Amino acid sequence: MKRPAFAASLVRRRPPGDWSPALQALWWAAKGDWSAAHAIVMKHEDADCAWVHAHLHRVEGDTENARYWYRQAGKRPATSALEDEREAIVAALSEA
Repeated sequence: MKRPAFAASLVRRRPPGDWSPALQALWWAAKGDWSAAHAIVMKHEDADCAWVHAHLHRVEGDTENARYWYRQAGKRPATSALEDEREAIVAALSEA
């Protein structure tokens, strides 16, 4: 899945079912549904979901919680704009 496919999918009502939980959570975040995105990452303990979880807490404004999740993901805390971070995560997860 390429980044343009992610952006194009945002017109759908639901994310593609064959995407990873982390990408599905990012999809919901891009649609503005923080709660749906958070519910997904809460169910998974892998590094990709931890990274998305960190991003979600940045969106929420909870930087302390975000730092915890960046550590769980093995990532440095992001300082870029939220949309730029989301696009970078999509790109990284799409290449994996």
